[in-house]
Amino acid sequence: MARVSQEHLDARRRQILQGAARCFARDGFHGTSMQDVLKEVGLSAGAVYRYFTGKDDLIAAIAGEAIGGVRHAFGEAARTTPPPTPDVLIGRVTRALFTGGPFGLDPQAFAGLIVQVWSEALRSERLSHTIGEAYGGLRAAWGELVEAYRANGMLAAELPADPLARTLIATAQGFIVQLALFGDMAPGVLEDGLRGLMSMDVQRAS
Repeated sequence: MARVSQEHLDARRRQILQGAARCFARDGFHGTSMQDVLKEVGLSAGAVYRYFTGKDDLIAAIAGEAIGGVRHAFGEAARTTPPPTPDVLIGRVTRALFTGGPFGLDPQAFAGLIVQVWSEALRSERLSHTIGEAYGGLRAAWGELVEAYRANGMLAAELPADPLARTLIATAQGFIVQLALFGDMAPGVLEDGLRGLMSMDVQRAS
């Protein structure tokens, strides 16, 4: 019997994940059954269960890839010297994350899938652990970015790193939620808003 190539195995796994993601984005995690996934991807139960043990395994795999995409986007966007200002950085991250149709989904559907993952993490210990680890990694990475701002004279030394890192992450999360709910949120809107806030003259106001 001829051996199946790794490329074929990877392509089949990707086919299953994309089909499951379409189902979850359309009908929600709890409104989707494994039969729905099998129908969507046009494969037998045996073919799908070769890669995933069930729906929870599919959800975890999709969550892992989505979170990995967020971390990669942050890392790539911040890997310049001097580091980009928050408005530019957030714009790069959101564009990178939602360009190319992850899982074959349009940006609003993909954003909705991420929001579903966050919601599912409230009941799933497995997902909660995965997201918690990713969030910790993001906080550490953004903390390093804050240190880079300081080293380049862009930020006062006395400002603590972690609250700034959390705020930047929250801004990206808010973008994802607005995109999921309303569909009319674009990276340029976020950039313009952050740039406007950064230009406030607090001394003049006082």
